[in-house]
Amino acid sequence: MLERKLSEVIRTNKSYLNALEENGITNVRELLLNFPWRYSDESEFVNVIDLQVNQQATVQGTISELFTKNTGTGKLMIKAKFSDDTGSIEVVWFNQNYLRQILKNGMKIVLTGKLKWSGSKGSFMSPKYEVPGAKAQLIHTGRLVPVYHESQRITSKWLREKIQPLLYLTQFFEDPLPSQILEKHNLMPLAEALRQVHFPESDDLLQSARHRLGFEELFMLQLKALYRKTMYQIESEGNHKIIDISPEVINEFMAVLPFKFTDAQQKSFDEICSDLTKGQPMSRLLEGDVGSGKTAVAAAALFLAVKSGYQAVIMVPTEILAKQHYKTIFKYLKDFGLNIQMLIGSLSRSVKEEVILGMKTGVVNIVVGTHAIIQENVGFKNLGIAVIDEQHRFGVNQRAVLKKFNSPHLLAMTATPIPRTLALTLYGDQDLSIIDKLPPGRQTIVTRSVPASKRQDAYSWIESEIAKGRQSFVVCPLIEESETLEVKSATAEFERLSEHIFPNLKLGLLHGKMKQVDKDDIMLRFASKELDILVATTVIEVGIDVPNATIMLIEAADRFGLAQLHQLRGRVGRGEHQSYCFLFPESSSESSRARMKAMTSHSDGFKLAEIDLELRGPGEVYGIRQSGIPDLKMASLSNHELLKLARDEAELLLKDDPYLAKYETLAYRANMSEMAVDY
Repeated sequence: MLERKLSEVIRTNKSYLNALEENGITNVRELLLNFPWRYSDESEFVNVIDLQVNQQATVQGTISELFTKNTGTGKLMIKAKFSDDTGSIEVVWFNQNYLRQILKNGMKIVLTGKLKWSGSKGSFMSPKYEVPGAKAQLIHTGRLVPVYHESQRITSKWLREKIQPLLYLTQFFEDPLPSQILEKHNLMPLAEALRQVHFPESDDLLQSARHRLGFEELFMLQLKALYRKTMYQIESEGNHKIIDISPEVINEFMAVLPFKFTDAQQKSFDEICSDLTKGQPMSRLLEGDVGSGKTAVAAAALFLAVKSGYQAVIMVPTEILAKQHYKTIFKYLKDFGLNIQMLIGSLSRSVKEEVILGMKTGVVNIVVGTHAIIQENVGFKNLGIAVIDEQHRFGVNQRAVLKKFNSPHLLAMTATPIPRTLALTLYGDQDLSIIDKLPPGRQTIVTRSVPASKRQDAYSWIESEIAKGRQSFVVCPLIEESETLEVKSATAEFERLSEHIFPNLKLGLLHGKMKQVDKDDIMLRFASKELDILVATTVIEVGIDVPNATIMLIEAADRFGLAQLHQLRGRVGRGEHQSYCFLFPESSSESSRARMKAMTSHSDGFKLAEIDLELRGPGEVYGIRQSGIPDLKMASLSNHELLKLARDEAELLLKDDPYLAKYETLAYRANMSEMAVDY
C-alpha cells in the first residue's frame, strides 16, 4: 500500500503530481513522511462579542445575508453576515468565485482570521473558512493546523486535504523500534506518531509524537554508526596491533618536545594510549581548536607505533597542509633516526615510486601525504596507525580504504570545532577526545566588524602594520568575478588593491585553480617576507603557518559560517605580535549582525560552533553532502539529552546482540548509510 503511486490514490492533475515529484514525493510513503515544519494554533474558539481588533481568532457560527457584487475596480466581492449566540459581524472575501458554490445561507461554518475596523464597524476580511460536515474533521481551522513547506503550486491547504484522508494507511508502516525500547521510554507507536504529527489532537500529543520520531532518527543514526564500529572491531579480531605505551617509551618522546603537554593534551593522549593497548583497533576523533596542539599529540601516537615495530601514516586533504605536517612531524621526531617521507601528487614519478617501495618494504617508518596514499598501487608492510587530519574533508569510503590496510588503529583529527552532540552524530563510530584549552601564552586576536564607512581606516591600519614589518591576509569568497553574485573575487580584488589601494606594497594572489608549483612559490615568497599582502580564497583556511602575519581581512564575511571565519582568523596570531581580524560584511541583516557580534565577542571556537549551529542549523553550517550531516526531519542536534538517550540505547542493543541477529529490520537499516530514517 505504501509504495502505491499518488496518481492511484489521490484525485489531482498531472501538474500537481509533477510538482510533488520535484520535491521527491512520488508515492504514499513519501507523502506521509512529508512532515509539517510548523503549526498554527487555531484551536481556541472565541465568541463574536469577544473578538479583538487585529488579533487572530477562530469563531464558529452561521452564515446569512449572503450576496456578491463586483467592486469599482473589478474585484469580485462576497459579503455575508456571520452570527453566533453573542452577536454578529460582517465577513468579506475578494476574488474567490468558487465560494459561491460552497457557501449557503443558514450554513454552519468555522472562520479563522483577524477583525479589521473601518469607520464605525468591524469586518472579518478574507478569513480562512471550513465547513464541518457530519463526519468531517476540521483540518484547516479550529485546531493545531499543520503548515507544510510550500512551492508555487503546492500549498499547505492542498497538502492537508490530500494527506488527511490517507492517514489510515499509517497502520502499514512497520515500527522499527524494538518493543522493549518503546515500553521502557513510553514512546508512542509509529502509526500513532505519524497521525499526530500531521494532525495533532493536542499540543501534548504533538510533543509526544515529535519526541518519538526524533528519538527514532537519532537512534537509527547512532545504531548505524556503532554497528559499523562493532563490525570493524569484530572483523579485526586476531589482527590488532598492541602498541607499547610503557613510561620509558613515552618519556623518550616527551624529552624531545620543546614544551610540556597541556592538561587537555595529556587527557587526550591518555585516552589514545588506552585505546592502543586494547584487543581491537582504535577509532577515535581528536578535536581541537586552531593552535591547541593536536599535531603534537598525533606525533606522540605515531612515535609509539613506530617504536613498537609498526609503520605510521598521516593523511591530509591538501598538499599545503601535507608539507606543513611533514615539517612539524620531522621537527618532533628528527632526533630518533626515523625514515619520514612525504607522498603527494606533485612529486615526480620516480620519487613517488621510491617512496611507495619504501612503504611496501617497511623501510619508510612514517609517511605524510594526501589522497595519493590511498591509490591502488600504494601499500604498507605493517601499518600500525593511520592519522587523518581535517577528516570532514574526506568521504567515508576514503577512510574505509585506510582501515583496510591490515586494520590499523585510526585517529582522525579536526581543527573545525564541532559541538559534541554534532560530533557524536557525524562520527558516531568513533570515540571522542577534545583539546578544549589553548597552550599558555596564546594571544587573543582583536576582531572587529568594519562598516563600509570605516574601510579606508582599516586599509590605513594595514599599511601601518606593514610599516612595522608585519604582513596581512585578504580573503575573498570567490576566485573570479561572477555574473550572478555581487561578491568580491580574489583576482579582481588583487588587481584593485595592487593598483589603487596599496600601489607601493608587494601583493601576491593564491587560489585553488592555480598550479601546485605556483601555489608553492607564492606561499614560499609570503613566508619569507618577500610579499606584504596575500590576497587569497579559503585555500588558506588550513595548513598556512606564517607567524609574521598579523592581520586577517575577510571580504563578504557574512557569507562564511562562524566555524570557517574562526578557522581563517586562526591564520594570524601565531607569532609574538598582537594580531587583528577585520570582518567586512555585505549585509546589515539581523542574521548578519548576530554572526558578526558572535565573532567579535568570542574567541572560543567551540562556543562559536554552538552559536552557528543555533543560528543556521547543521546543514548550512557544515554542508550536508560534504559532511554527511543528516537532514533530520524531527530531531534537533542541539537536544543533548535525547541524543545521549538514543546512543545509550543503541549501545545496549549492540552489546546484547552485536550482529543484530534478533532484529532483521534494524540490521538492514544499520547497513544503510544515506537516510537518517528509512521507514
